[in-house]
Amino acid sequence: MDPVIYKYHQPFTLESGISLPKLKIAYHYYGEYTLGKKVAWVCHALTANSDVADWWKGFVGEDAIINPNDYFIVCANIIGSCYGTTGPLSVDDLDASTSFDQFPMITIRDMVKAHILLRQHLGIEKIDLLLGGSMGGYQALEWAMMEPSVIQSMFLIATSPSESAWGVAVHTAQRLAIEADGTWKEANPNAGAKGLKAARAIGMLTYRNYGIFQEKQTDADPEKMDDFKASSYINYQGDKLVNRFNAYSYWLLTKSMDSHHLARGRGGDLKASLASIQTPTLVVGINSDILCPLDEQKFMEDHMPNATLVAIDSMYGHDGFIIETAQITTHLKAWLNSLI
Repeated sequence: MDPVIYKYHQPFTLESGISLPKLKIAYHYYGEYTLGKKVAWVCHALTANSDVADWWKGFVGEDAIINPNDYFIVCANIIGSCYGTTGPLSVDDLDASTSFDQFPMITIRDMVKAHILLRQHLGIEKIDLLLGGSMGGYQALEWAMMEPSVIQSMFLIATSPSESAWGVAVHTAQRLAIEADGTWKEANPNAGAKGLKAARAIGMLTYRNYGIFQEKQTDADPEKMDDFKASSYINYQGDKLVNRFNAYSYWLLTKSMDSHHLARGRGGDLKASLASIQTPTLVVGINSDILCPLDEQKFMEDHMPNATLVAIDSMYGHDGFIIETAQITTHLKAWLNSLI
């Protein structure tokens, strides 16, 4: 299903002070927005798109806990992505000064500002359940601070209130891989493709972990000296991303994650910023996650007054937030029932 495109025909000023002359927002919705129906809004992660029922199967959709019979469901593609919302490839809407590698720096707050424009366009006055995993959780947390009266409850998984030094280091390594591609900064959509493949390979080492690679990617033949199963897997994942994403967007969006800090411009005290979020929130962490480890979710529970933390067991690390839909559903259902 193709996304719906909302066109905003006014300048859109970014947190940096730079303005885009206009804005397109690609989004999907499921169900009908009728009077009294609850709204669930999903904020997506780094390389996802707005078709949340496709990439979060088993959790969002007809037979899932977040379904269009119970909720009017919305998911908007983020600024800077390559799936319909204004980004580095929007050459038809932007001039050379804001296309490809010249696209201005964006932040999580810019993404949420665009979500708010779409919310207003759709006539939604309150969001009953705001959901986000990984980078999607960054957006949800920012939104809860920017519009506290709109967000009624939140579900956060595998996320944190500020980007860690570890996360910044991972992203920097990924950008170095992209920048080392000889085609990087060429004015075409395929620039940096080999670098993007290498960046994805780096990312896969953090999305999963030692245990899952040992279990799933170990070769049975001790005599083997090349063409290892783990190598094939990493190459496959790299090629898969290159075929569906873009190096300019990847470079830009990792920069936006690096800037994520709820206390920036709000006094600098992260604990105080979290304490100001009164929204009832279910925080889920994954015990094997090495990218957004459980300590980051525990920190949120300690400092958000209405947060409940659940830790789930999974061998899949950070990617568990997409894979472990049965476990996640059980905990979310119990928590939602506790709010009634």
